[in-house]
Amino acid sequence: MDTKLKKSYFPMTETAFYILLSLATPRHGYAIIDHVEQLTKKRISLGPGTIYGTLSKMKKDGLIEPVKEENNRKIYQITRLGKEILEIEKARIKELYMNSKGGI
Repeated sequence: MDTKLKKSYFPMTETAFYILLSLATPRHGYAIIDHVEQLTKKRISLGPGTIYGTLSKMKKDGLIEPVKEENNRKIYQITRLGKEILEIEKARIKELYMNSKGGI
């Protein structure tokens, strides 16, 4: 994996994490916003600027790809590279959690 991608996505922001997680199922921007709000019980509410800026960057970096367009809305899904990056981040989060169980 390219060093630029590593610096850009590790550690991953919650926004990036939840967008990639949401795109395991193809979705358009507003469906991603709704899904993230459901997953986080509205703790995270993504605005259109945030979501579309992040989608644009992820598309450019090859983490997601558009799969079709419906009613002028692009529908995206995660790519193999996006899945790889998401799995690395999930392992990092799991390590953080497991280490925290050792307690203070």
